[in-house]
Amino acid sequence: MIEVQKMREAAERFMEGSDLFIVDIKVSPSNDVELTIDSDTAVSIETCVELSRTIEAEFDREQEDFSLMVASAGVGQPLKVLRQYRKLIGKPVEVVLKDGTKILAELRDASEESITIAYPEKVAVEGKKRKVEVENTRTYPLDDVKTTKEYLDFK
Repeated sequence: MIEVQKMREAAERFMEGSDLFIVDIKVSPSNDVELTIDSDTAVSIETCVELSRTIEAEFDREQEDFSLMVASAGVGQPLKVLRQYRKLIGKPVEVVLKDGTKILAELRDASEESITIAYPEKVAVEGKKRKVEVENTRTYPLDDVKTTKEYLDFK
């Protein structure tokens, strides 16, 4: 089986000095390697191709055969690393909690332990007939979060 750490090191050498970063590396028992990358700005197809060629050049296929797919993290995919969360601070996200609650909110902060989101919520105010919309800011431990995705509103 191909060594994930060697694959990671080869990718990190390529990305050194750029705004690219590794999101995930998956290796199947049949040595199918899927490397997912992201960037603070954008990832082009040319960058994925160049990274793939660079990594393949560092491994001897005669010694160990493998297939490599390099892809950029898609908009609809759940966030996996802190750097992805930080990239979306100030932008709308869809958070699904482990209890099944879905929240559309603005990501305000992210750390290794938790995320802070803000969203409008209607609450009853004493003396008023209608509920008033107020901004609710909550912090959730990442242990309570099932998925977080970038939210795109096409309205």
